[in-house]
Amino acid sequence: MSDLYLEIKESSKYIRKMIDLKPAVGIVLGSGLGGLAKKIRQAEVIPYDEIPHFPVSTVKGLHAGNLIVGKLAGTNIIAMEGRVHFYEGYSMKQVTFPIRVMKDLGARSLILTSAVGSMNPLIPRGSIVAISDHINLMGDNPLIGPNDERLGPRFPDMSQPYCRKHISLLEKAALDLKIPLKKGVLAAVAGPNLETAAEYRFLRRIGADIVGMSVVPEDIAAVHTGMKVLGISIVTDEALPDCLEPANISEIISAAKKGETQLCRLVERFLRGI
Repeated sequence: MSDLYLEIKESSKYIRKMIDLKPAVGIVLGSGLGGLAKKIRQAEVIPYDEIPHFPVSTVKGLHAGNLIVGKLAGTNIIAMEGRVHFYEGYSMKQVTFPIRVMKDLGARSLILTSAVGSMNPLIPRGSIVAISDHINLMGDNPLIGPNDERLGPRFPDMSQPYCRKHISLLEKAALDLKIPLKKGVLAAVAGPNLETAAEYRFLRRIGADIVGMSVVPEDIAAVHTGMKVLGISIVTDEALPDCLEPANISEIISAAKKGETQLCRLVERFLRGI
């Protein structure tokens, strides 16, 4: 058996000892978006550093580093209160390891949230965006290397990286709640620096609306393992190359917090519909 397969099983075994329910949906809470964790009921909180083989976030203040299992909107969920990133020095297999554990524990669907910059002037700061597709510019892929068929096929199809039915359900939830919802293509870059004006201009010209440093590796691993993925991003900064201003990280986190309430309402309504 492959080391990855064995490590997934060891992590799952440890977590199962700590929980009383089987999760149906996995959720990854991105930078500044941890508020949804407070709404989880009957929650069992497991710090990442207690779980065998689990990577631990090194981004202080943005990612709490807890796995939370409980109920949200009547649905059994397993949530990552913070993620790890490629730019922290982790391999792509480590970055996506928690996604594979979620699947092994029973999650069939995955909700990925993130904070992003927007190159599209029609998607301003504060917008909530349903990710319709992505462009992987991270220079790596979590599926590189030997493939274990028990985890997924050698050549997974990516014609629908974000489940169209899930996007439709989210759009319906947004209409019901009267919350504006955009759709856009995400470009994923390695980071950790933000982009230059020329890079933003390039990303816009190749078809990207928003840009971030996460989500795409997790999505690839989830699709590989057979999960249905919904991606939701909050625009925290406007990356318009012709009027680019210096990034203010505190303002970016503040913008994420402002959009968090609407994001929470959307996710809860989506879970009731799924």
